[in-house]
Amino acid sequence: MTRNHCLFALAGLILLLLVPFVFTDSYTRHVFIVAFIYATVAANWDLSLGIGGLFNFGHLAFFGIGVYTAAMLTSHLDLSPWLAILAGGATAAGAGLLISLPVARLKGIYVVLVTFAFGQLCMQIVLSQGDLTGGAEGLVRLPYLKLGDYNFIRDFKFAYYYVALGLLTLSVIALLFIARSPFGLSLRAVRDNPEYAQSRGISVARQRVLVMVVSAVFTGIAGGLYAIYFRVASPEVFGFSLGTLILSMVLIGGAGSILGPVFAALALTFLTEAMAGVRGLEEARFIIVAVAMILVLRLVPSGAIDIFSRLTRAGRNS
Repeated sequence: MTRNHCLFALAGLILLLLVPFVFTDSYTRHVFIVAFIYATVAANWDLSLGIGGLFNFGHLAFFGIGVYTAAMLTSHLDLSPWLAILAGGATAAGAGLLISLPVARLKGIYVVLVTFAFGQLCMQIVLSQGDLTGGAEGLVRLPYLKLGDYNFIRDFKFAYYYVALGLLTLSVIALLFIARSPFGLSLRAVRDNPEYAQSRGISVARQRVLVMVVSAVFTGIAGGLYAIYFRVASPEVFGFSLGTLILSMVLIGGAGSILGPVFAALALTFLTEAMAGVRGLEEARFIIVAVAMILVLRLVPSGAIDIFSRLTRAGRNS
């Protein structure tokens, strides 16, 4: 990440901190909250896919596991929603360890198939265990977040906005630290040339296991927050539409950049919400996003963040 990227990200964070004081309506804040949650998932997916080079197509399963962990713990055990959200990260990390063990020594299309099958398996378990998960109808009326007597749904979701933004900020800082650490450098080595990395003493299988577990933690926490915020857990969180949307955020933003998927998540969430209000585009909006992803991969394979880098370089040269 360049110095310009850091300055741009810092400026973006300052603007986002001021947004609730400018937009005081509940709907605009709601779209931002959803965008922050999606951005957290996309950035963590980028760690394993873009930096680790692991064709993990089951990442959304970690999100769904976080959703159902929080939902079941609050519904069946009356656990505090705060603890339930954090538990979502723990169970997702455990699932990441479980699925990474067979994936660690696989290559190419086999990784895609196994991780995709893992996501489908999670959805089938949710559907078949109706007593615990609510089956196809899901679990509803989950408790709100509270701090003392203050309910976070009050004040037009003011507090929820900062909880979601805080989660995204903490996650991005952790991911950037990981990407610049020796562990992150070893992940890039495994991605670019696994045989050479192995010859230099890097265990390819171990690094793949670690990156799956690490990328699952904040994804599961984001899933827990999603469940508590919407007060519902449904099998749709494992669905193909949501998976395609978040994968589009990673690829359009720029795989391997961490910040690119974050900016793309914010842009695509608002874009899809805007199209949802246009007659005839309610369902077609996902097709439009898929077409945009194809065009970006064809014209700018390194993602939209590369366009920003080119513009800043051109500005300096001029």
